[in-house]
Amino acid sequence: MEVYSAEERINHLVREINRHNYQYYMLDNPTISDYDFDQLLQELIDLEAAHPELRRPDSPTQRVGGTVTKRFESAAHLYPMQSLGNTYSQEELTEFDRRVRELLAVPPAYVCELKYDGVAISLIYENGVLTRAVTRGDGSRGDVVTANVRTIRTVPLQLQGDFPPLLEARGEIIMPFRSFEQLNAEREEIGEAPFANPRNAASGSLKLQDSAEVAKRGLDFKLYFALGEQLPGDNHFDRLQALHKWGFRKPDVLEKVNGLSGIYQFLNTWDVKRKQLPYPIDGVVIKVNDFDQQRQVGTTAKSPRWAIAYKFKAERVSTPLLSVDFQVGRTGIVTPVANLSPVSLAGTVVKRATLNNADFMAEMDIREGDHLFVEKGGEIIPKIVGVDLDKRSPEAQRIPFITHCPVCGAELRKADGETGIFCPNADHCAPQIKGRLEHFIARKAMNIDSLGEGKIDMLYAHDLVTNIADLYALTYEQLLGLEKIVEDDSGKAKTISFREKTVQNILSGIEASKQVPFERVLFALGIRFVGEVTARKLARHFGSMDAVANAPKEELLEVEDVGERVADSIIAYFNDIENLHILMRLRDAGLQFTLNAEKSQTVSQKLNGKNIVVSGVFTVPRDAIKELVEQHGGKNVSSISKNTTFVLAGEKMGPEKRKKAVSLGIPIVSEEEFRNMLLD
Repeated sequence: MEVYSAEERINHLVREINRHNYQYYMLDNPTISDYDFDQLLQELIDLEAAHPELRRPDSPTQRVGGTVTKRFESAAHLYPMQSLGNTYSQEELTEFDRRVRELLAVPPAYVCELKYDGVAISLIYENGVLTRAVTRGDGSRGDVVTANVRTIRTVPLQLQGDFPPLLEARGEIIMPFRSFEQLNAEREEIGEAPFANPRNAASGSLKLQDSAEVAKRGLDFKLYFALGEQLPGDNHFDRLQALHKWGFRKPDVLEKVNGLSGIYQFLNTWDVKRKQLPYPIDGVVIKVNDFDQQRQVGTTAKSPRWAIAYKFKAERVSTPLLSVDFQVGRTGIVTPVANLSPVSLAGTVVKRATLNNADFMAEMDIREGDHLFVEKGGEIIPKIVGVDLDKRSPEAQRIPFITHCPVCGAELRKADGETGIFCPNADHCAPQIKGRLEHFIARKAMNIDSLGEGKIDMLYAHDLVTNIADLYALTYEQLLGLEKIVEDDSGKAKTISFREKTVQNILSGIEASKQVPFERVLFALGIRFVGEVTARKLARHFGSMDAVANAPKEELLEVEDVGERVADSIIAYFNDIENLHILMRLRDAGLQFTLNAEKSQTVSQKLNGKNIVVSGVFTVPRDAIKELVEQHGGKNVSSISKNTTFVLAGEKMGPEKRKKAVSLGIPIVSEEEFRNMLLD
């Protein structure tokens, strides 16, 4: 085929396939069979392969993916992507309405819409073509994920009609429950940890390097806002309706209401109906409809005053307890886990929930055959909150806590002053060994993201890795072709094996971890009671692994947050011959055993003596905020008490923390106020 005729045919196919995509995904009205559609798409793929110079940016072949992105660039937003203020109470909604009305001469009409639980995205269209997709990031800049977003079929690649030359469409990338369940089933089948919820799965999918993999994830796009010049309509409701003519799918739920009674009716309706939705929501968004009134009400530095998000309270259900498993963690602590009759809760099926420890089981008085009340903390983690005593059998027997390790058989112990019961057989108990390995490779530790729970399990099962130092002795020849047999949904055996690319990624990740700074290496060792913050303080106080290892108890106790229990644990770790042998191997492998001098410097003592709770989302990672606190002499504390100096609050600060701070009279300081404090 000549180039000129190939170009004509490609242009024709692009128009036809985009039209069919619009009919199918935007209008739910397909006009062609799946077979005929696939034939057209395959013809276009073949033509573009033969004439790559003719491939168009709005080509529907972009839906299939294939672009590999090694590093996501960042880009500034055309308009800041502000966060919404959150509320969980109708009283605060009433206060929101009062504030809005005080600023307006005419009472406003509101628009109520669903608050999708996914990843906020900005889509930039230039001359009708999608040219850039950017995540929210810090509100000013975000990551460019255009190649991945192009694979989402409800994102139009080419607008139609009388669209403006420049348009920014904002919405949420979500993962429907069906896609989420399918993805987790596939991950569990190959030994990978399942995602905690659809929001995490959507976020992780957008950051995949291979867009072809993103195309398989079944993501969806929900439009909720538009910005730009020459846009139709003088209000939010009409504008979103108008965008449908340009190729966007209409919002599933969009309702104009007058006053609080209309808002409350909408809330009550969707608090019930949300359970039937095929995708996750965590609340409702209320916006002043008229754009002129929005401008009159105004915005703060980070949030519009004319909009608010109402978050639904955690759903609670009662379900039968089938049995209790006892799991062994990396430190040997044995945790009881309830196996529950499967029940739908906040959009996912819950089958298991932790019972925490022996004291929790005793306090709850959990018995065989009980019906347990389950909630989802923050709509993510299921937790047991009570026993449905009305359904308890009079003959129900208490469930005893086990006396021996369910894995290695060692007799369990309980340390003085601790609630946890643990297995003391640390060096020969498989869950403890694998748990230490998983802790070592974790993001906040050595960050070897090419490994995971499933791969660690394979390495351990083949006796290639039994301690953290063994990771640095792995070779290409040992890993290539390594196999694991798993069962699929039908019970058939399936073989999973390490291919060349997987092996290269694993070895590259291990090599890169040698540059991880000393404080994270110290944390990665998994010394009992030494968390991320304590490891950082030990590293800054002593400066090297040798100094920590040789420190007497009295010197360890000089370090902030190190008490008797932590000091004894550190001494016990470095007195263990096996641990010392592992440390020697890690040193020989090239890990960082001394502190970077630049990071250890104290900038000032402006926060000296101040106990600061950091809560919420900031313009930089929260760890960077905590780093600033410590560099200026402050102390990071995790919970609010009468000894707290102030709470440093970002966006989406936890409502319970805010409530407690107010009740105790603890000042709440914004990020801007905090930074000004450091400049004074």
